[in-house]
Amino acid sequence: MKRVAYTTLLTFVAALSGCKDEQPVQTVTWYKEHAPERATMLADCRANAGQAAASANCINAEKADAETETAKRGHLQLDAGEFAKELKGSK
Repeated sequence: MKRVAYTTLLTFVAALSGCKDEQPVQTVTWYKEHAPERATMLADCRANAGQAAASANCINAEKADAETETAKRGHLQLDAGEFAKELKGSK
């Protein structure tokens, strides 16, 4: 009897594990190039912050949005090594 119960349980778990609808993970660069999809993902992430915000797509969309916004303001991304060399040279 226990064997039938275990077999039924394993079959049920295996069937449910195939039902998950996963989205492919997009990169930060992809979200930078696809503004409408980035906006949609950000809206979904912010609407369901408890579960969705920790997903890779939400993190990448947020980072792409932040980088896009700072680029609009003329922010430069400085290399830390070059910055350190400039500091040493100014002494």
